[in-house]
Amino acid sequence: MQLSISTRLSWHLNGPTDILLQIEAAPADDQTVIASHLDCTQTAHFARVPAQDGVGERIWLHHEGDFSACYTATVDVLRPVVDLASLQSPPPWQLPGEAVPYLMDSRYCPSSRFGPFVVEEFDHLSGGAKVLAMRDWIANHYNYVPGTSDANTTAIDSFVERRGVCRDYAHTMICFARAAAIPARFVSGYGPKVTPQDFHALTEVYLSDAQGNGGWHIVDATEMATADAFARIAVGRDASDASFLTSYGNSWLTNMEIVVNRV
Repeated sequence: MQLSISTRLSWHLNGPTDILLQIEAAPADDQTVIASHLDCTQTAHFARVPAQDGVGERIWLHHEGDFSACYTATVDVLRPVVDLASLQSPPPWQLPGEAVPYLMDSRYCPSSRFGPFVVEEFDHLSGGAKVLAMRDWIANHYNYVPGTSDANTTAIDSFVERRGVCRDYAHTMICFARAAAIPARFVSGYGPKVTPQDFHALTEVYLSDAQGNGGWHIVDATEMATADAFARIAVGRDASDASFLTSYGNSWLTNMEIVVNRV
């Protein structure tokens, strides 16, 4: 499935500021970037660096005053929708090195705190069936309410309040999976059915098929994105690794317009 993406962002930077920008869809085996263009305000410094796990790129910028970025792209998503219930979770000792860090606690995902709840609620299930039950539990118990969380909100906060936005749903899903020894990572990207339209966050879990072939599989507890209609930007331990902008200085977002359509 092909997606067309148009993103327009503006900030005001109060003084010389270093910016780490991450808004471009990442070329990968499961998605092809057919065409893309990034137009930014001319800055004193512009340098691309590899992003987390080598998925996509981050851009270092140094600027002061008003800054804007306009990104357009056409992405062909080659990722099929897989029946997660048919997949298994490998025991930790069989996990490849790339998956191991995603078993650990992270800034927004203190997964070890969720152990007793996950055992009580989901221990009768295994593998992909357990993941689906976790997804459904969050979808049924959380309310999607923009503006109810901020950059300091952790999965514990979201679990207590039972509300939030996509990043809060993703953080909770990550904690549930990791507490069950299933590697889970945070993913940012674009989806045509995201409402209100924004940079979307969901989860990828590491599962294996009947032949023992392991890989990352998309799970979205908000139910706004599916594997075949989602263009991945970045991955990480939690939102801190996949933020569309990290500012080392005072910055204010003054405008954001995102349009994602199926071609």
